[in-house]
Amino acid sequence: MSTPEPLSFWTEPRPGGFRFEVTSRGDWVPGRLFLPEGAGPFPLILVQHGAGSGKDDPVMDTVTDPWVRGGAAVGRIDFPLHGERDDPKLTAQALAALAEDGSRESQDLGLWADIHRQAVSDLRRSLDALTSLEEIAGDRVGYAGFSLGAILGAAFCAEEPRVRVAALALGGAGLAPEPHDAASSIGRLAPRPVLFVNARDDERVPAARAEQLHAAAGEPKEVAWFEGGHGGLPGAALKRMWRFLAEHLAI
Repeated sequence: MSTPEPLSFWTEPRPGGFRFEVTSRGDWVPGRLFLPEGAGPFPLILVQHGAGSGKDDPVMDTVTDPWVRGGAAVGRIDFPLHGERDDPKLTAQALAALAEDGSRESQDLGLWADIHRQAVSDLRRSLDALTSLEEIAGDRVGYAGFSLGAILGAAFCAEEPRVRVAALALGGAGLAPEPHDAASSIGRLAPRPVLFVNARDDERVPAARAEQLHAAAGEPKEVAWFEGGHGGLPGAALKRMWRFLAEHLAI
């Protein structure tokens, strides 16, 4: 039996939050932690970005700042080949496989499989680290993912029992190569609650693909559709996600 990888974790105060790093499968994973004002421990929501984005994208601040003000700690990391971990060649190659009509070349499929494994490991290692902090309530953990964050998050949440509730936005089935498609794992999230949020005019995730993912999930689940495209969820959608997470995490 292999020896578990030791946990390497450090935090550094930064304006607007803390920067942290963990090691995962021999790779380094940078992240940001945001804490509410007041005394903890606080419930934790891991919030993950979409394809081509990263933990430091200003859009992510727009999403999570109100959640932190509402009383939740928020953790965000860079997925493999994103943000500080970007690789111009490999990132483009990986994203070529992430679409309904994406590349199914063997090298692209192999790269995507490794990204899938690495991302799940990265999130679990980050959760290990963050829940070791006295400011974090390790028994009140939720997950919110957008686009790529919803696809990879489905697998992470299915495998990670510490996640009590998930809100997955702009995700769908049949977008990632099998067996790493979100529909392959989402059923194992049950009986923990999940909210799906999708856009009616999404140009990247057709409604049929979104509905296929919804159908693959067990109960309890909720589905919410909003006007807009893939890059333009309205504020009402984010508020719906927050209400759902806050209810199940008793915030």
